[in-house]
Amino acid sequence: MSTSNIPPSVKGAIDADPWLTPFANELAKRRQLADDWLQKFEQTEGGLVKFADSYKDYGFQVDSKTGNVNYKEWAPNAKEAFLVGDFNNWSTEGSNRYQLTKDEYGVFNITLPKGTIPHDSRIKILLVLPSGEWIYRLPAWITRATQPPKESKEVAFEARFWNPEHKYEFKNKRPIPGESLRIYEAHIGISTPEPKIGSYKEFTQNILPKIKELGYNTVQLMAIMEHAYYASFGYQVTNFFAISSRFGTPEDLKELIDTAHGLGIVVLLDVVHSHASKNVDDGLNNFDGTEYQYFHSGGKGSHPLWDSRLFNYGKYEVLRFLLSNLKFYLDVYKFDGFRFDGVTSMLYLHHGVGAGGAFSGDYNEYLHENSAVDYEAITYLMLANDLINLVAKEEGTNFISIAEDVSGMPTLGTPRSAGGVGFDYRLAMALPDMWIKILKEQKDEDWDINKIVHTLTNRRYTEKAIGYCESHDQALVGDKTLAFWLMDAEMYTNMSTLSPLTPVIDRGLSLHKIIRLLTHSLGGEGYLNFEGNEFGHPEWLDFPNANNGDSYHYARRQFNLPGDDLLRYKFLYKFDAAMQHLESKYGWLHKKDTYISLKNESDQVLVYEKAGLLFIFNLNPTQSFTDYRVGVETGGVYRIVLNSDDSQYGGHGRVDNEASRFFTTDLAWNNRKNFLQVYIPSRTVLVLGLENTIN
Repeated sequence: MSTSNIPPSVKGAIDADPWLTPFANELAKRRQLADDWLQKFEQTEGGLVKFADSYKDYGFQVDSKTGNVNYKEWAPNAKEAFLVGDFNNWSTEGSNRYQLTKDEYGVFNITLPKGTIPHDSRIKILLVLPSGEWIYRLPAWITRATQPPKESKEVAFEARFWNPEHKYEFKNKRPIPGESLRIYEAHIGISTPEPKIGSYKEFTQNILPKIKELGYNTVQLMAIMEHAYYASFGYQVTNFFAISSRFGTPEDLKELIDTAHGLGIVVLLDVVHSHASKNVDDGLNNFDGTEYQYFHSGGKGSHPLWDSRLFNYGKYEVLRFLLSNLKFYLDVYKFDGFRFDGVTSMLYLHHGVGAGGAFSGDYNEYLHENSAVDYEAITYLMLANDLINLVAKEEGTNFISIAEDVSGMPTLGTPRSAGGVGFDYRLAMALPDMWIKILKEQKDEDWDINKIVHTLTNRRYTEKAIGYCESHDQALVGDKTLAFWLMDAEMYTNMSTLSPLTPVIDRGLSLHKIIRLLTHSLGGEGYLNFEGNEFGHPEWLDFPNANNGDSYHYARRQFNLPGDDLLRYKFLYKFDAAMQHLESKYGWLHKKDTYISLKNESDQVLVYEKAGLLFIFNLNPTQSFTDYRVGVETGGVYRIVLNSDDSQYGGHGRVDNEASRFFTTDLAWNNRKNFLQVYIPSRTVLVLGLENTIN
């Protein structure tokens, strides 16, 4: 295809990556599908943003002037509908009969006088099917659902009418996300050292200050959307507009987010729109008596591995539900963006499972007109990103959208205006796999620096990525964290500073720091850490279930460990904080000036410059190097700004940071204009900066 024939709607994507040229028409077709929906919403709803304001219309709405309550629900298969609950003794008779009216679109509606339904009382919708069968459901747009009391022996969650007399009022302005995202991934329930379910209030009081202290500027909250099964880690959502009641109330979560904003911390929601729980009694499944109301029917509507239901993204009312869900969390709870879970499953008809999931990187897999791409799902993701950007523009800020995609689909992180799907970032999911494979299969002396650097930097140049060496996936039972791969059982016996430093612990501490800084500085335009891993959390995650006797022992994070001065976890914690704060000062995540000047396989030394800093890694397990010559572009006097061998980080203190000044020589070395000579101890990373840039 000649450049003159490239559709203008995707020219930006083609200019950024000319290899996309043969697929220009396919990209234009995909963009047009989303643009057609935008036009349709403009004609029928007054635009995408107003369409996504449906959360202000559906479900329960309290009139601010009269106090009357309006309830609205889409259930097209039902013949009749009644509102029942504690307020009318669950009756449909006489004065307790609250029947809804149905319109031509299958939407039921009723208005009740002020005070009819008490705050926090239980409520359901009773649907009468064409067969005459009665089915009870939790309202689809319910904003509060709770576990039944243990003594009731009920299993299904209970919907509650949430209308507190005193609603939380936000005090702090949203922080605008910075150019460098340093993300702290967290789960409220496990954010306590005690074997119990943690709360929003405890997280606000105990964890947010730690996140701030460590130097992270973003917190990504998992398992917020209500899920009846705790052990699903929040990924089997039952009630999309309700926040997890296990952790506290809606007002508690608002206070958490407001407090984070006051600390300058951006808050992202791990949003699950890739699938839904198959629960019927307390979920969306078979809501109006059909399997196809919100989901695809037959095999297409069930995930082959997750045992869950799959949305029909081509349906008008499904788009209303999901897009409104996003705006609800942006507006009501003041989230600052989303990490979209399971994007690979959404993008492809094979869901990334089986032979279809063995992605080779061939553009035809993603962009050929006969590829396995799900057009309806990719259209939804485009609309979701459109909505996020439009709402951000209205609020005068920036929101963040991150895609969890393992396939490497081109244009996923390209702006919609250029012809892409519109995500701001994708997760660099190959990185944790690489590190675990290395630790499982290779001796330290066999580490291939070229391969490591290639994997860390192998991403689409114009599409930003979030680098990480481990997330919640690696912490789950059946896998191991990096710290556990490195130190294993010795973490239980030899982490005390009162005991001798064993070779295993020495190696583990050293490589834990090296792996994290290497990933942080080369692996992406943002960085993510799963809570507890910053200090080398010693155990895996296992939620209470039948196999472990419903134990909470492994469903917690032992934040007491780095606070114990007699344990070595404090060293990793301090190093992580130093790393985050150094990035905050120099901004290497968002800088595109990386120059790798040395990858010496025999010495196992790696050198690169980025953001005005000189990174020198010695991965050699035994060999230290004296007067090692290192190329650097800018001449001057250099000082150490971070040293993993510093004794405050559990190192051996083999380099004196304060006394060390490195003077460049005006002779070219490794394609750089100058060189300096430095002592680099074994298993150590030194980061140098020009003396005149250090305060």
